[in-house]
Formats: sequence, C-alpha cells, structure tokens
Amino acid sequence: MKKTSLALLTGTLLTQSAYAAETLTEAITGGKVNADINLRYESVEQDNALKDASALTLRTRLGYTSGAYQNFSAMIEFEDVRIVGGIDEYSVTPTGFNTGIYSVIADPETTELDQGFIKYKADSLAAKFGRQVITYDGHRFVGHVGWRQDRQTFDALKLDYDASKDLALSYSYVFKRNRIFAEVADVDAKDSLLNISYKTPIGKIAAYGYLLEVDNNTDNALDTFGMSLNGSSGSDSKIKYKLEYATQTSETGATEFDADYLALEGSMALSGVTAKLGYESLGSDSGNYGFSTPLATLHKFNGFADVFLATPNEGLVDIYATAVTKLGGGKIVLTYHDFSADEASATVDDLGSEIDFVYAKKFGKNYTAGVKYASYSAGDIKVDTDKLWLWGGLKF
Repeated sequence: MKKTSLALLTGTLLTQSAYAAETLTEAITGGKVNADINLRYESVEQDNALKDASALTLRTRLGYTSGAYQNFSAMIEFEDVRIVGGIDEYSVTPTGFNTGIYSVIADPETTELDQGFIKYKADSLAAKFGRQVITYDGHRFVGHVGWRQDRQTFDALKLDYDASKDLALSYSYVFKRNRIFAEVADVDAKDSLLNISYKTPIGKIAAYGYLLEVDNNTDNALDTFGMSLNGSSGSDSKIKYKLEYATQTSETGATEFDADYLALEGSMALSGVTAKLGYESLGSDSGNYGFSTPLATLHKFNGFADVFLATPNEGLVDIYATAVTKLGGGKIVLTYHDFSADEASATVDDLGSEIDFVYAKKFGKNYTAGVKYASYSAGDIKVDTDKLWLWGGLKF
C-alpha cells in the first residue's frame, strides 16, 4: 500500500514538474523578436569657428521578449551604432570624439545593452526591474530621447497600478541614467518618479513629483512638482487643448534656486490641416537659474536645432505655431518658434527664432523614410544654426 502510494505521489510530482518545465520552455521559446534599424545622415552648419559637421550612422537595435510564465516575462535588447562610409566629420564632446573641431552631432559609435529587465504583470499591477525605457506625459520631464541613435534608458524599478479604468498610478526608482553618449556620460542616481493620472470628462489630469538626485556623494536635489490637463472637445475631437504648471527647487550644497514652468497649447483640425498655437515658459530665478528638465526628450521641445538643451539662466519663453497636413501618403509638419527670456537682463532678452520642417512617410507596415530641417536665427546669445537630416528605417 505504501509502495503504491509512493509510486502515485512520485508520478504526480514528475508530471507536475514536466508540465512546469514545458510551460517555462514555451514561455522562453515562444516569445517575440523585435528589430529597429535606422540609417541617418545629419549635417550641421553653425556661425562659429567650428567646422561644419556631417555624419552617416547606422543604428541597429535587436531584442527578444519572452512569453509569460506564472505572470513573469523577460526582455533583452542590444543596440549598436556604427559610422557608415567614413562620413564622420562631427564631434561628440563627452566621448572625446573630434572634440572642438566640428559642430556636435550626438551619435557616438557604441555597442551596449539597451534594455534588459524582468516583468511581472497580474490583474491591475505591473512591475519591471532592470534596464528599461521610461516615459511620462509626452516626454517633457521624463523621456527616452529616441531621436538620437543611442537612446536614453534607465536602470530602475518601475511599478504601475491601474486602480480603475480611469485612475492610474506609477512609481519609478531610478538608480542609473543611461544617457545618449555610449557609456561615458551615464549617471548614477537616486531618482524617485511619481505620476498619477485620472481621466475626466474634460480630459486627462496628471499630477507628478519628480525628485532627482545625482549619486555622487554630494548634497544635491532637483525636485519638480506639477499638474497637467490634456483634453479635447467635440464629438470628432477636432479641438484639443493642454494646460500644465510645475514648480521646481534646485539645491546644490548651500545654493538653492526656485523656478516655475507653464505651458498652454491649443489645436484645431479643419479641412485636412491641423493648426496649433502654443506658449511654453521655463522660468528663471532672478536671472541666476533656468528651469531644468535633464531627463526629458529635449529634441521634441524648443526647436529641432537643439539650441536650448540647457535652459539659459534668464529662462526661456517659447511661443510657437505649427501646421500639420498630409501629402503623398506622408505627413508634413511646419513650425515657427519665437524665443525670449523669461527674466531679461541688460544683455539678454531676445533669444532668437527658428523654423522647423519635417516630412515623414511610412511604406507598408515596417519601413519609414523622412527629411527634417531646422534653421535657428540667433538673438542676444547663441549662434545661427542650420541642421538637415535624411533617414530610412526598418522596424518590426
């Protein structure tokens, strides 16, 4: 009897073990491969002593996401950036590549781990641990800088909880910022990112607190708290609007600065054309400090020429108008920016203007191509800058 019971128990355990192993194997082998390949030419002309820059680079990103096993899954992705055809007349200052010779094009050659994380998802809760992409609310404060060939990722623990169909909560603890300059400018950190959003009849309301700290054994903090509203009106949502306000405190040792952020934007679609008008102010603290967004996808804001990647001490006011339409199966976007100081000084008030143009088209499900141009005219600071991009991409 005992032998029979033992045999039955052993058989049951073996059956369960085999089933678990088979399920895990299916999760590992039944996942999904992804690829993102981008060939891009970029040129930069600036009215200064630096030589005009040109670069032709190929970015290859290959990844694999497993299937889920007992609510767990994993993802690994590698990224490689190479110079093509010897077209390398450009500088990447942090890496020391051609420093001080040509204008900057921030696409260094690199091969590195882009993402690598374990994910848990059950019901309304999702958790990720490891190197990953993190973005919040249109990338204005936290983004992946995806325009550059080596995008920004974070070593972090990220928790997302959908409390209801309308209420979502997210918290991320970032212990390393993997920036866009290969690995030479990565930053150890102690960042806490909290974002809460709620869908209402007038739009999505978000409240956030982004508490940034560089882990370098010094007293430092960059704390930002804010709220935003993104909504639309009309049954066809032809009118859209955005309102956002944030306040920021920067502390370095015994030095402390405070600044505010304000953004207003409205758009209307009519007869195949979408017109947008916006106002964005990155405030100043008495001309000594400008509102800072070091984790943002900065290329998306304040002009494609990337002149204002760092906010001037006098702050930055950007009044812009955009027109969007379709042509030949692709999309055209034309934008004009007028820049000025938030708190003008005796020598800094007019910060110039910029015209941006982009045309992008998708071919089938996997191919894209486009052209982009930016022309910045300097004011009291900076220099005239013209940039051109041509690209083609494959993604699956």
